[in-house]
Parts: sequence; C-alpha cells; structure tokens
Amino acid sequence: MSVNGSHNAKPVDRTDQRAELALGALASAVLLLIGFMIVFVFSKAWPSFAHNGLAWFGGGGNVDEQLANIFNSPANPSDYVYTMHAWPLLYATALITGGALLLSTAISLLSAMFIVEFAPLAMQRLMQPVIRLLAAVPSVVYGLIGILVLVPFVGNQVISGAEKDSVRYVIQLDGTSVLVGVLVLTVMITPIMVAITTDALRSVPRNWTEGAAALGVNRWRALRTVGLRAARPAIVAAAVLATARALGEAIMLSMVSGSVGFAPNPLDGTTFIFEPARTLAATIVDNAEGLSVKPFGQTIYAFAAVLLISSFFLSFAGWAARQSMRKYTLQAR
Repeated sequence: MSVNGSHNAKPVDRTDQRAELALGALASAVLLLIGFMIVFVFSKAWPSFAHNGLAWFGGGGNVDEQLANIFNSPANPSDYVYTMHAWPLLYATALITGGALLLSTAISLLSAMFIVEFAPLAMQRLMQPVIRLLAAVPSVVYGLIGILVLVPFVGNQVISGAEKDSVRYVIQLDGTSVLVGVLVLTVMITPIMVAITTDALRSVPRNWTEGAAALGVNRWRALRTVGLRAARPAIVAAAVLATARALGEAIMLSMVSGSVGFAPNPLDGTTFIFEPARTLAATIVDNAEGLSVKPFGQTIYAFAAVLLISSFFLSFAGWAARQSMRKYTLQAR
C-alpha cells in the first residue's frame, strides 16, 4: 500500500474536462460577441445622440424630412446634418407593440386555459402542432396576407369617406394603419405565448387544481385561481419573448403599417387607429440602403441602440417580475 495513498485518488475524467473547457469557451465567445455588438452599435450611434441631446427623443418637425436632410448632408464632416426628433417613431413602436401585446396576452391566456382544461384530447393533439407551426411562419408571409387582404379591406370597407376627408390635409388613409399593424402583429406573437403558457399550465401539479375542486370550486375558477397563479412566472417570460419579437419586427410592419413617420393622434377619435405609422425597426429596414452615408448611418445605428436599450430593460423587468412572483409558487408548494 502506498504511503501517500495516491492509488485511492479518484481518476480524472479527461473527456469531462475537455467538454467543460469547450462549453466554457463557447459561452465566453457568445458573451464577447454580444458585448462587441453592443459597443459597436453604441459607438456608431453616439454622434447622433451627442448632436441632439435629449431633443433626439422629443418631437418637432417631420421625421421623414429630417432623415432626408441627414441623407443629403454636405460632404464636409464639419457640415454634417444630425437634427433628429424621433418621437413619432418611438411613439409608433410603443403603440403598436403595446396594443399587440395586450390583445395577444388576453387571447393566449384564454386559449391556453381551454387547451389544457376543456379541449377534447383529439383537439389538443391537433392544436399543439398547429400552434407551433404558426409560431414558426416567417413574418413576410404574415406581411403578404396583411397587405393583400387586410389593408384593402380596411381601406375600402372599414374607413369611411368622412374619416378620410377629416384628415386629408394631414395624412392619407389608404388602409395601411396602426390597426392593421396591431392585428397582424398580434397574430404573429400569440402562438408563441400560447405554446409557452400551455406548457406552463400543464406543468402545474394536478393535485393542486384537484384540491381546489374538492373544496367545491368549479374547473374554470380552479384553473384561474390556482393554475394561472402558479404559472405566472412562465406567463411573464412568454410576454417578454413575445414583446421582444414585436419590438424587432420590421418587414411585416413596413408592409402593413403605412411606413410613414407620423404620430397618430388620439384626439382624432376612431380615425386614430386608421392612421399610418412607422416603428423604429421598420425605419431601419426602409433606410438600410443609406448606411454608406456617414451621418445617416449613424442615425440608423441610433435607432438600433434604442431597440437594444429597450430589450435590456424589458429583460430586466421580466426577471424582476418573475423574482417577485416566486413566493406565490413557493407558498403553493
């Protein structure tokens, strides 16, 4: 027997070590790539923010004219034009994304509750792959359906001649609008929320809802008060993922929302939802060909930087909300 007892030492698994190092290197590379992307975008965007200050986020003037002036800046760097008041784009992004999120949250919760608790088994087996298929449909397909079906219908059948005349000297109402953008975006993000919410409700222990039913509570109320409460962290995560996709959606909204730098006015009454708008992401896509013009490209990067900041705060808010809801799950356990 060896004095130092080295023969009793546990052999080192070289395969595990190599796998650990490879996975660690891969994770570090991803983090470095994300960090580099953030630094790159903000370094490119800084001149636009620096020249405008907080006025960049405010209103004033026509956004499309401001973009045209920036694009046509003189060749001399000292004469570059940077004036940008991006409020209409920020407002349109919040309006369309928020409207779609509210609709999709209500629809997805009711749909998931029906699928988990009330739908026949055959319907459940059919709906699950269909929902996942809808979540994977490319956004341009939804955009085509919107521009070919919904936009002509809204422009010709829903918007009245009086509504068109009421804003004729301000904006043209042709069907591309906030309403169509919200509806199509809702259809896009709802399958994501339904799929995640359904899985979350199914993961709730059955004896929890059965215990509520044993106390005389009906199935609907048991699922609503017990199942949804336990699944709230997953529901928040689903809302965050859906909102992130909505914030970054560009192609479809560029096709159906009007692609005009205009801030729809709620004071216009019901006409408000028929007015066109353009989000930050759609603006980036619509003006991508001008990136070679330095001040114009820096302005486009500023739009991207705002989207990155929004995604960061969205993720942080979702994490904070899930942390605050953990106590309900722990209490239920």
